[in-house]
Amino acid sequence: MEGDEEVSVPSEKKRRFKRICVFCGSKAGYKSTFSDAALELGKQLVERKIDLVYGGGSVGLMGLVSQTVFDGGCHVLGIIPKALLPHEISGKTVGEVKTVADMHERKSEMAKHAEAFIALPGGYGTMEELLEMITWSQLGIHEKPVGLLNVDGYYNSLLAFFDKGVEEGFIENSARHIVVSADTAEELIKKMEEYAPLHDKVAPRQSWEVDQLESTPSGHNL
Repeated sequence: MEGDEEVSVPSEKKRRFKRICVFCGSKAGYKSTFSDAALELGKQLVERKIDLVYGGGSVGLMGLVSQTVFDGGCHVLGIIPKALLPHEISGKTVGEVKTVADMHERKSEMAKHAEAFIALPGGYGTMEELLEMITWSQLGIHEKPVGLLNVDGYYNSLLAFFDKGVEEGFIENSARHIVVSADTAEELIKKMEEYAPLHDKVAPRQSWEVDQLESTPSGHNL
């Protein structure tokens, strides 16, 4: 089940992103195609004058994306928990780095500053961030596009698992369309520009924002 073709809006209503959050590995992986994809995504962001929000590391695919966007003249905002500074950042850090207290605040800040999300290949952390943004969309917390850059079929098994969830009645077919996937950065961004939510929200976004403002001292909107 591909599910991406029908998720579109008329061309005159295409989104124009100012900032995209990229989730990706703090390692480069074994295939050169992963690094190539990270570099190409960075170039696509620069070409479209889109700023980057990411996890703050300067190693692995994180470093490749951030350096490419920074060298291209776009703003880079890295958000990282204080405890991970010595583990994830090595070498010269580029752009603006915002230190937060924990992983929960990190994701909240990344979501607040970005207009869309893209996941490159990565490990547990990348998938956890990706799945949380998908879940937040399903719940109605945001309506931002969530893109999956499926380099060399890296995420084929995950996409098949989502399809299995639909088949077995745990994921609504309309909610399956939350995930926008493509093999190249250019194709993915184009699909995300045309993304329009099809699924029913569990609760309206305004309700989540009111609850968030009331429950958190910092008043962060998701």
